[in-house]
Amino acid sequence: MLNDEEKMESLRLMEEFDRRKCLNSLSRFSEEAWPLIEPKRRFVPGWHIDAISEHLEAVARGEIRNLLINIPPRHSKSSLVCVFFPAWVWLTRPESRWLFASYSQNLSKRDSVKCRRIIESEWYRKKFMIDWELAGDQNEKMKFQNTREGYRLATSVGGTATGEGGDFLVCDDPHKALEVHSETKRNRVLEWWDEEMSTRANDPKTFSKIIVMQRLHDRDLSGHVLSKDDYEHLCLPAEYEPRVHFTSLNWSDPRKEEGELLWPERFGKKEIDALKSELGSMAAAGQLQQRPAPAEGNIVRRNWWRFYNRRPEKFDKIIQAWDLTFKDSEHGDWCVGTCWGSIGAEKYLLDMTRERLSFTSQLSAVQNFKNKWPDTRAIYVESAANGEALIDTLKKKIPGIMAVPPRGSKMARAQAISPQIEAGQIYLPSPESAPWVSEFIEEWAIFPNGHDDIVDSSTYGITQLTQTVNFDWAPISMTKESSWK
Repeated sequence: MLNDEEKMESLRLMEEFDRRKCLNSLSRFSEEAWPLIEPKRRFVPGWHIDAISEHLEAVARGEIRNLLINIPPRHSKSSLVCVFFPAWVWLTRPESRWLFASYSQNLSKRDSVKCRRIIESEWYRKKFMIDWELAGDQNEKMKFQNTREGYRLATSVGGTATGEGGDFLVCDDPHKALEVHSETKRNRVLEWWDEEMSTRANDPKTFSKIIVMQRLHDRDLSGHVLSKDDYEHLCLPAEYEPRVHFTSLNWSDPRKEEGELLWPERFGKKEIDALKSELGSMAAAGQLQQRPAPAEGNIVRRNWWRFYNRRPEKFDKIIQAWDLTFKDSEHGDWCVGTCWGSIGAEKYLLDMTRERLSFTSQLSAVQNFKNKWPDTRAIYVESAANGEALIDTLKKKIPGIMAVPPRGSKMARAQAISPQIEAGQIYLPSPESAPWVSEFIEEWAIFPNGHDDIVDSSTYGITQLTQTVNFDWAPISMTKESSWK
């Protein structure tokens, strides 16, 4: 039997052991702090909480500089990243400074208030023997500062943080779901991140950027940073898809069976199916699966395409179709040219080029593509209102240029040719012989949620080959003596 003094010492050792576990583990800290922000809802553990915590801990140690977390909504991402994480880091680094932003100022304010509630709690101050306090002259809902000069500032996407810098720049849900399909509003978020938020680093050599969100569009902030910056990517779909995904921490998704749920203790099959029904296949692919298109594709299914290994020897017609861009922009569209051949109702994609090019470089690209395929009889270019100058210049330099006035919306044009694809009348080179075919198929599958330049070029080409041409075409030989070789 232990005497009273021994019992007290045993209790003290247990408390110290628990305190150190919380100091060393963000997930343990979050579980113990949970009742302070959600007193009426029990904490539900999950391996995804441990995975997020491990990667955030690596950010705190400086092992990860830029972290992107893609995860479905309602999986405690905001609580972990925006509430528990800064409070946990302040246990050992109270001088650190934080900037947080969300698409809604109310969401930013909500998480700021929750974080402050933890820091001001008796549990936090006594358990961890805090020797600093929140400054009385700077203790507000959107910004609070401690007596060690650290602060947490909350703002909204597009909001200003003039004069304020941070060691940790955090963005939680930058896009509003109802606005993400507007290119103007979507690009406004990207420009704000690049030109405003990302420039707020206190020390450019040591600061960290964290983005946590569900995917809403192929060209949302996730797609933007993954295409241009070095981000550690922690991707957590609601239902497991057998895609190999590792991070620098040697972490990989522990699920093995396709369709296995991310957090079945809270979101079981019934709840996930209800969300799928509510969202629809397109939104569910992004928000639940972190893949902004259903696995089978949107308008055009991936399995509709047909492939060829050997080209036919003769074609009735060979044409090219171009989707050009008429302005230089960091977030601008691609310049895409496709070359098509037809035999009766069947159309064959022979080649594709896709680059971001200036006005003069586009002239060279069209000329080079024509030289590569000299049997091309016509080159179709969309006659967009601001592209007339480019088309006029092309006509003077390259024979066979024809302006194509855009008729109907991009969606309507894609839907008009989709029956031909579904019927198996459109053939692509095998991906083994032409690796760019995978990119071609992916853009069609994602459309209209992502880039549409390949889709535009394809619809022009297939549409023109489908229409009756008013001049006599001689069959074009594709023998080894031809220009194809």
